[in-house]
Amino acid sequence: MYEEKVMEEVRKWKLQATKKSTMLQRFSKGAQNKVNTFIPEKVHSVMTESIKKMVQGTLAGSNLTTKMNEGHVIMTLEEKEKWIQEKLNVYKRTAAMEGAGTGAGGILLGLADFPLLLSIKMKFLFEVAAIYGYDTKKYEERVFVLYIFQLAFSSDARRKEVLRYVENWEDHKEEAKELDWRKFQQEYRDHIDLVKMFQMVPGFGAIVGAYANYNFLDQLGTTAKNCYRLRIFREKGKDI
Repeated sequence: MYEEKVMEEVRKWKLQATKKSTMLQRFSKGAQNKVNTFIPEKVHSVMTESIKKMVQGTLAGSNLTTKMNEGHVIMTLEEKEKWIQEKLNVYKRTAAMEGAGTGAGGILLGLADFPLLLSIKMKFLFEVAAIYGYDTKKYEERVFVLYIFQLAFSSDARRKEVLRYVENWEDHKEEAKELDWRKFQQEYRDHIDLVKMFQMVPGFGAIVGAYANYNFLDQLGTTAKNCYRLRIFREKGKDI
C-alpha cells in the first residue's frame, strides 16, 4: 500500500533530518558563526531587513501566481506526489540553468543569483502546497512554507527545533507566526555561503552554480514532501 511505503520513507527522512552533520559541515558552520561575531550589529540588522523584504515580496508574488488545486480532494496521495515529482524535475532544471547562467558571469551576476534562486524555491513550495490541497492565501500556510524552507537549509540545532514545529503544527502554528527573521536569514546564508562563493569564480562558477542549484531544489523537494506527509498523517490521526 502506498501510504505504508510513504510512512516508512518519512520515518527514515526524520532520522536523516536530525542526524549530526559531517565534521566538515560542523567546521564550516563554526567558522561562519565566528565570522558573524565580527560583523557589526547594524549590518546584521540591515541584512535581516533586506532578506525579510525579499522573502515577503517573493511570497506575495508566488501567492498571486499559484492557483489552488481544486482536484486535490479526489486525487490519491500517490497521484499528488507523482505530479509533485514532475514539477520538481522542471524546477530543478530551471534552477540549474539559472545557476549556470549567473555563475558564468562571475561576481556581479553571482550576486543576482541569490534573489533569483530564492524566487524559484518559493514558487516551487507554493506549487507543492497547492497540490497537497493547502491554501497559501491563508497566512498560516505561508508561514508553514517558510518553516519547510528553514528545515531544508539550516544547521543541526535549528533543524531539530523547526521539525518540532512542523510535526505538531496545529499545536504550534500561532506561536510559529512570530518568525525570527534574524535567525532565518543567518541560517540560510550560512548554509549556502560557501557554495555561492565558489559560484562567483568566472568559468568554474557556471559548473558550481548549476550543480549547487539543482541539488538545493532536490533537497527542498524532499523536505517539502515529507513535511506535508507528516501533516497529512497527523490530520488522519496517524503518528510517525
